[in-house]
Amino acid sequence: MRIAVTGSIATDHLMAFPGRFVDQLLPDQLEHVSLSFLVDTLQVRRGGVAANIAFGLGGLFLDPLLVGAVGPDFAEYEVWLKEHGVDTGSVYVSSEHQTARFMCMTDQDSNQIAAFYAGAMAEAGRIDLHGVHDRTPLDLVLVSPNDPGAMVRHTEQARELGIDFAADPSQQLARLTGAEVHSLVTGARWLFTNEYESALLRERAGWSHAEVLDRVGTWVTTLGAQGVRIDRKGEPALTVPAVPDVPAQDPTGVGDAFRSGFLAAVSWGMALETAAQLGCAMSALVLATVGSQAYEIRPEPLLATVRAVYGEHAAGLLAPKLERPA
Repeated sequence: MRIAVTGSIATDHLMAFPGRFVDQLLPDQLEHVSLSFLVDTLQVRRGGVAANIAFGLGGLFLDPLLVGAVGPDFAEYEVWLKEHGVDTGSVYVSSEHQTARFMCMTDQDSNQIAAFYAGAMAEAGRIDLHGVHDRTPLDLVLVSPNDPGAMVRHTEQARELGIDFAADPSQQLARLTGAEVHSLVTGARWLFTNEYESALLRERAGWSHAEVLDRVGTWVTTLGAQGVRIDRKGEPALTVPAVPDVPAQDPTGVGDAFRSGFLAAVSWGMALETAAQLGCAMSALVLATVGSQAYEIRPEPLLATVRAVYGEHAAGLLAPKLERPA
């Protein structure tokens, strides 16, 4: 399956705060917040949702196509992605803006406060999927957080081209209008959210849970330490537990890694349960490292995790696909 991953490409500035954010917030002063946090560490890492997902897919030998907008400072990052199996031939390079920046601070409870500078991402709407599809025929378009106009445009173009698409609005839900949510979700083969985003999506769209399922093929909701729930119209919900007892280093990019593992498995024709199990195992790799692309996919340790948590049968199904191609 040839997967185009559209969305943000960014540099992450990740900071660790040794206390708890909630201890610094005064309930009677929330209308006048003025806080500065002294952090212990700063890590500058490669990131962006689309780049993170493509990185994971590349590590699983899917040869993903990355579709997004960057600045002239992208050259070193591009080499890194190519070295990790990502096709960057459809990345748009702005002559006016730098690559987007994600600035995130994490406290000791893994709560996060973040800011995102769009930069070149604001030009992502200039990318035409018709041209991308002409260059390399696509089987699935994943529309992940990006410039809102680009997200809507790429969803509409996937429909025009008759290509299956997956909707992953996540962080951009706060900016999207109800009409934009309707456009992004309706007809999606896959819809990805976390638990909070699932509620926000329903609020923005004005739809019930059942009405969302009327409009999508499969709704995948990540539940953090509780794993993942998969919903389909007329089917009982499927819940898959997360990998337990992972030494949490940094939650940034955990959901992106889940999507990589899940989409890789379904592209191999695996059942939804197996796809979610691989997604959860991939999430554990990222959670145990600092940085969303700092992990290494090694078949034996990954399969050992799957075997220990989900059983020998699941590991046996995935083993042939995780072997490095000759």
